[in-house]
Amino acid sequence: MQVKDALAKVVCGQNLDAAQMAHVVGLFMDGEATPGQIGAFLTALRMKGETVDEVVGAAQAMRERMVRVAFDAPVVLDTCGTGGDGSGTVNVSTLATLLVAACGVPVAKHGNRALSSRSGSHDVLEALGVNPAPSKAEAELCLREAGVAFLFAPLFHGATKAVAQVRRELGFRTVFNVLGPLTNPAGARFHLNGVFAADRVSFLAEAHRKLGAVRALVVHGHGGLDEIATAGATQVAELREGVVSTYELRPADFGLAEHDPSGLAGGTPEVNAALLLETLQGKPGAIRAAAVMTAGAALYVGGGATSLTEGAQCAAEALDGGRALGVLTRLRALVPHVPTGAK
Repeated sequence: MQVKDALAKVVCGQNLDAAQMAHVVGLFMDGEATPGQIGAFLTALRMKGETVDEVVGAAQAMRERMVRVAFDAPVVLDTCGTGGDGSGTVNVSTLATLLVAACGVPVAKHGNRALSSRSGSHDVLEALGVNPAPSKAEAELCLREAGVAFLFAPLFHGATKAVAQVRRELGFRTVFNVLGPLTNPAGARFHLNGVFAADRVSFLAEAHRKLGAVRALVVHGHGGLDEIATAGATQVAELREGVVSTYELRPADFGLAEHDPSGLAGGTPEVNAALLLETLQGKPGAIRAAAVMTAGAALYVGGGATSLTEGAQCAAEALDGGRALGVLTRLRALVPHVPTGAK
């Protein structure tokens, strides 16, 4: 199937199967399609609505071309979210990643620069003194020595450069906005992913199932958050033993009280870094609650806890005992961020 053939089908509202989609997206990444063709295809696909099989096929094409991070462990967890919820909250999943690693479950967090906020995981890591874009060898070292690595997507998915400019020019969400959680360079098969819309919750969990994930929790919080909400309900799809089930979670399910979500408001990378450090040093409040719930859910998915409450307790102990701050300290030593122009 050539690009023109695929475009003709999608324009007419017809779906592609996973193999067809993988082939077409592979052509994009291999430089065998024009920007006009790529833009037209992504637009038509968005208007038609992507199917799970189409997302799976696109993810397969990316996986075939990515730089792989080697880490031999029975469990590797990813806490990558889709971003793009427009909430401007502090970097909860980045903080939670440190808590999870401190509790003994390895995390390879796939991430990028900010999509709709002022500070993505890449940006806040720089402000925390950690190199947010480690090489393959450095990422492998971090996983071995600190139990966590932050994987900057453009370094491991160089083939997506062919579509990056087109995506910027289009300016709306495309199929690529949901591929981050499905294309972890370390081959993570355990996932906690936040999504930008409620209709993506079961959708992404089903994609994980078809791509061979062992366990996954996909969440969308009250108020449009791509993370677990500190007040109100969070929509959840859980993949376990090959079956996807859906339900709601509230802070009480973690043994926690609700917190006003306004306490999660973030700002510049420097502001967010200061907020995360305060939390790592013991400050109570909404950020702590959000991080403990997120880490608790991740530990539950990754087998580090048998329940959400047990996971939250472990995460809280990692905060209070200074172990999570210790993980950050190790990362700073292993892959320090050197500002541009610094000697």
